[in-house]
Amino acid sequence: YLFDLDNTLYPPEKNLFAHVDVRMTAFIEEKLGLTHDEAFFIQKKYWKEYGTTLSGLMQFHGLEPDEFLDFVHDIDVSPLAPDPELSSALDNLPGKKYIFTNGTQKHAERVSDRLGVLHHFDDIFDIRAADYVPKPDKNVYHKLIANYGINPDETIFFEDMARNLLPAHELGMTTVWLKPKLSDDAPQHAKIGHEGADGGHIHYEIDNLVDFLSLMNGK
Repeated sequence: YLFDLDNTLYPPEKNLFAHVDVRMTAFIEEKLGLTHDEAFFIQKKYWKEYGTTLSGLMQFHGLEPDEFLDFVHDIDVSPLAPDPELSSALDNLPGKKYIFTNGTQKHAERVSDRLGVLHHFDDIFDIRAADYVPKPDKNVYHKLIANYGINPDETIFFEDMARNLLPAHELGMTTVWLKPKLSDDAPQHAKIGHEGADGGHIHYEIDNLVDFLSLMNGK
């Protein structure tokens, strides 16, 4: 089982990723000497076109990734709370479980530990393990598969970004999309989450991870 981290293991209503979002804009504003609006535009443009803001910054501005990653993930995770229902649902899943994130291992550990589910995961495949190449680059999926000896035909991938499920589907995985809620005031990452949702590569659309896992477990 592969799980994305942010807005997947916890609901987007917790608004945790918004804090990462704000710090990305602040970092770009400072490093590139841009206005806030210019930095925000660059951030979203790169995220949309290259999978992560970092990928665009490395490609076009020669940015060293570690300073950026450490800065943007230095956030307060206290809005999250232990989730015993999620923990129980994960515990009942047979087989190995991995976190597959475009963020850092440290961020994934802090978030999943706060949720009380870190101990359920066999490993975390983060942006550094991917050599800073983000989802949805297909090469990263090949690298993850080789790294853990995964059989894609026996793997289920849970993700809130629809476009990140396409390579997984092409490789034979079962894909589950945690469909972000859209409204007039929905954050941009929710809107981007819907991009690439057509095309038949999504096996299941859900709005609650715990409920779906419980159905899988027959409970």
